[in-house]
Amino acid sequence: VQLQASGGGLVQAGGSLRLSCAVSGMTVSGNTVGWYRQTPGNQRELVAKLYNSGYRDYVDSVKGRFTISRDNPKNMVTLQMNSLKPEDTAVYYCYGYRYREFWGRGTQVTVSS
Repeated sequence: VQLQASGGGLVQAGGSLRLSCAVSGMTVSGNTVGWYRQTPGNQRELVAKLYNSGYRDYVDSVKGRFTISRDNPKNMVTLQMNSLKPEDTAVYYCYGYRYREFWGRGTQVTVSS
C-alpha cells in the first residue's frame, strides 16, 4: 500500500487549500482513510477520518472548516481546508487502514497571519 499526498503550500490566513492523497494497493471506498498533522515537538494528531461506513470524524478545531472526502474512481482522498488559520500550520499526513495502518509522506501547510 502506498499513499502519496500533495497540495500543501503557503497561504494567508482565511484562505483555502485542497490536499489530495493518491492511494495504491488498497481501495479507498472499502477502507478507513484520513488525515493527520504534526508540528515540531508535538505528537501527530488526527485532523479528519472517513470510515468505510461513510462516517466522518473531525478534530474540534477544524469542524465547519475542513471537509474530508474520497474519489472512488480515482482512488484518492481529499481534504478541503477553508478559513485557514495560522494554527493550522503543520505537516499533514495521509492515512489509510487495512488490517494495519499505512502512512504517506507529509506535505507542508503553512498559514501566514
